[in-house]
Amino acid sequence: MASQIDELVFLPLGGSNEIGMNFNLYGFGPPHDRRWIVVDLGVTFGDQLTPGVDIILPDPSYIEEYADRILGIVLTHAHEDHLGAVAWLWPRLKAPVYATPFTAFLLREKLREADLLDEVEIHVVPLGGRIELGPFDIELITLTHSIPEPNGLAIKTPLGTILHTGDWKIDPDPLLGAVTDQDAIRKLGDEGILAMVCDSTNVFVDGTAGSEADVRKTLIPLIGQMKGKVAVACFASNVARMDSAARAAEANGRRVCLVGRSMHRMAAAAKSVGMMQDLQPFITEQDARNFPAHGILYLCTGSQGEPRAALSRIAEGTHPHVALGAGDACVFSSRVIPGNEIPIRNLQNKLADRGVRLYTERDHPGIHVSGHPCRDELAEMYSWARPTIAVPTHGERRHLLEHLAFARDLQVPQQVAPRNGDMVRLAPGRAEIIDEVPAGRLYVDAGVVTPENGDALRERRHAAQNGMVAVSVVLDGRSRIVAGPAVKAVGLPTDEDYPLDEALDDLSEAAEEALNRLSGDDRDLDDKIETALSRAVKKASQRIWGRRPVVETTVLRV
Repeated sequence: MASQIDELVFLPLGGSNEIGMNFNLYGFGPPHDRRWIVVDLGVTFGDQLTPGVDIILPDPSYIEEYADRILGIVLTHAHEDHLGAVAWLWPRLKAPVYATPFTAFLLREKLREADLLDEVEIHVVPLGGRIELGPFDIELITLTHSIPEPNGLAIKTPLGTILHTGDWKIDPDPLLGAVTDQDAIRKLGDEGILAMVCDSTNVFVDGTAGSEADVRKTLIPLIGQMKGKVAVACFASNVARMDSAARAAEANGRRVCLVGRSMHRMAAAAKSVGMMQDLQPFITEQDARNFPAHGILYLCTGSQGEPRAALSRIAEGTHPHVALGAGDACVFSSRVIPGNEIPIRNLQNKLADRGVRLYTERDHPGIHVSGHPCRDELAEMYSWARPTIAVPTHGERRHLLEHLAFARDLQVPQQVAPRNGDMVRLAPGRAEIIDEVPAGRLYVDAGVVTPENGDALRERRHAAQNGMVAVSVVLDGRSRIVAGPAVKAVGLPTDEDYPLDEALDDLSEAAEEALNRLSGDDRDLDDKIETALSRAVKKASQRIWGRRPVVETTVLRV
């Protein structure tokens, strides 16, 4: 007989093995009849290991089976790794979405692009507001981060209160928005917090993350030293950084030009909630060309070396309106996200080749601060909240385990560090992993959502590593060779001692020999012929190049 006892569970389906792609579930009720809320629904991005894949989504297959029990999707803030998957996955979940005004503005833009704006039920929640969803009574707690309106969630249930921090830091002067609501967190701590599900990004970093106010104090005199055109590259979502760069420009007699679609989108979102109102109007890329070099600052997307972003096109010399060269400067007011080291280095080298002076946080530490808590801030948050259970999230495995050990050192009574797919029972009883459910990834490949281990990407990886060979042969009605086998190769090496044409001739001979070895019955079956040709060419390629390329075979009959 199924248990009738109510349980409170936490289930991460993204964000607990990696930094990004946050997808968290909280369930309440007996195991056979839980009600769920979703907290955040984000993406991560493709890299060298996923050629051709732009966006990676968490796989919602498990919770999709219980979509009728999802009471709502609550977004803590507007970063892509927290809301970027909503437009992709909402059709599979179809639950109402709750967000504060800035986040809702950006979500609407994404839904409009996906032609879903009229379908998704969006509830705009004021800062500090409340959301009541079945057994979940949710209070938004104002925090500070590198984007406007970051919220922690105090999720109150009949079995206890969970503090879900989302992304946060403790910034005493965030410039835009309110400071962290310490009083609200202390009050929750006094009332009793069962579990804190907490950001682990900077758990290895001592001290504090630093304040946006300090970045502004650094940028103003730094930009004042520059004589030519200036480009500032930062994350478009960091509106406080955009605001600081703009004010540093104005303090030094420069006008600001936004370069990149994301910059314009974020500026519009900020202005929709009353931010960035007292700056001079931004000028267009076309008008910026009429300003003297010392009178313009370009605020650019592309700090991570994204190939289609504005700064990459400027570095390539292919941007239609913006050019940088000798005497100009580029300030990278951002960090290097792990995995982006190579594209960023390539981008900076291209700018340097054009004579552009580069400023990075490595040589000018004050031009960037993190949006995530370091160890001193984590310790302070734990002292305010005083949870019974520490649940690290938002990090790679090593981050979560270090955070777990850190919480143990802080005398948190219970700690559990789930992987994606680990269902944690928070109450009743001690916190423990009670189940493991499917938790994978989906790839957005050429606009199509595909499985993580789909054939297309597997073949593309194989071809990228080993090259590709195409073999075609023309047969008559009696399966005799009329033409071919003709062989073409892509991505395979050649040298003077063994030119590619000679190698292709050898492959053609191997294919013909394989065809001639087939019996009469097999020669009448195209699939048998294709298999024989493919095996022969792969074997010959292994002998010639030491690798087995992707082989595509075509049999034509006349």
